[in-house]
Amino acid sequence: MEQKSIFSVISPIMVGPSSSHTAGAVRLGLMAKNIYNNDFAKVKFILYNSFATTGFGHGTDKGLLAGVLGYGVDDISIKNIFSIVNNVEYSYEYMQDISRHPNSVDIIIDDKMTISGDSIGAGEIRINNINGFATDIDGSYDTLLLMYKDKPGMISMVSDIIQKRRVNIASLHCGRNSKGGTASMYLALDVPIGDDVVEIVKQIDDVFFVTNIRKLK
Repeated sequence: MEQKSIFSVISPIMVGPSSSHTAGAVRLGLMAKNIYNNDFAKVKFILYNSFATTGFGHGTDKGLLAGVLGYGVDDISIKNIFSIVNNVEYSYEYMQDISRHPNSVDIIIDDKMTISGDSIGAGEIRINNINGFATDIDGSYDTLLLMYKDKPGMISMVSDIIQKRRVNIASLHCGRNSKGGTASMYLALDVPIGDDVVEIVKQIDDVFFVTNIRKLK
C-alpha cells in the first residue's frame, strides 16, 4: 500500500490562501536553499503556467522568495517579505510551457545553479532538475547530492563512506551528460549524516560539488 504524507491527507498549517500556490511555493524555495546551501546575493524565479498566471494572487512570488530566505510555511513574515528583504537581489519572469507542470518554477541562484521543481498539491513538492540533471527529490529524506567528473568506482566510493557510518541508503540515483563528462549522484538516506561525511566526500578526486540536503519539516 502506498504511504501518504500528512500533507496529502490535510492541508499544511500555512500562511496564504493556497496549499499548491503558497505553501508549495515556500517549500520549493526552502528546498532550493537547502540544495544550494550557501550564502547568495541574487535569485531569479521563472514561473510557469498556473504559477505564472494565477500565482500572484495567491502569493506564489512571496512564498518562493520567503522559502529561499529560510522562512517556513507558517511564518507570518511571508506576507510582508518584500519589505523585509534588503540584502538579496530578486526578480521574476513568467512563462507558458505545456511541457512543464502547471505549478512549476526554475530557481536560479547567483547565476550558478538552476533548481527546477513543481508544486504537486497539498503543499507537496518535487525537485526534478538541478543544473540540467534529472532528479526526483521531494524533501521526505535527508539526501546527499554530489556532482563530479564521470569515472569508474565513484558510486562504490561514496556508498562505502556512508555505509561505514551504518547509515542505510534508501535509494541511489546517478546520471551523466557524457562518458567522462560531468555526472551527478544523489542518495536518499534513512537517517541524517554529519557534516564530517560531507567533508570526506569532498576530498574524493574529481568531486566538485557536495551538499547535504536536509529533509523538509
